[in-house]
Amino acid sequence: MTSAGFIAIAAGIAVLAGIGAGVSTGNATGKAVEAISRQPEASGKVTTALLLGNAFAEATAVYGLLVALMLIGKIAG
Repeated sequence: MTSAGFIAIAAGIAVLAGIGAGVSTGNATGKAVEAISRQPEASGKVTTALLLGNAFAEATAVYGLLVALMLIGKIAG
C-alpha cells in the first residue's frame, strides 16, 4: 500500500472523533434533562455544566476534522 493509502486511512480514523463527540453530547444532554426533571430548581447549574461539557466534546470533533483535512491536503499536495 502506498503512503497516500495510509494517509487516507488515517484521515478516515480522524473523522471518527465526530462519532465520539456525538455520542457524548447525546448522553450528556439526556442526563441533563433527567437531572432537571428531578430537580427543576437546579436547572441553571445543570445547564451551565451541560454547555461547558458540550463545548469540550465538540472541540474534539473539530480537532478530528482539522486533522482529517490536513491529511487530505497532504494527499493532494
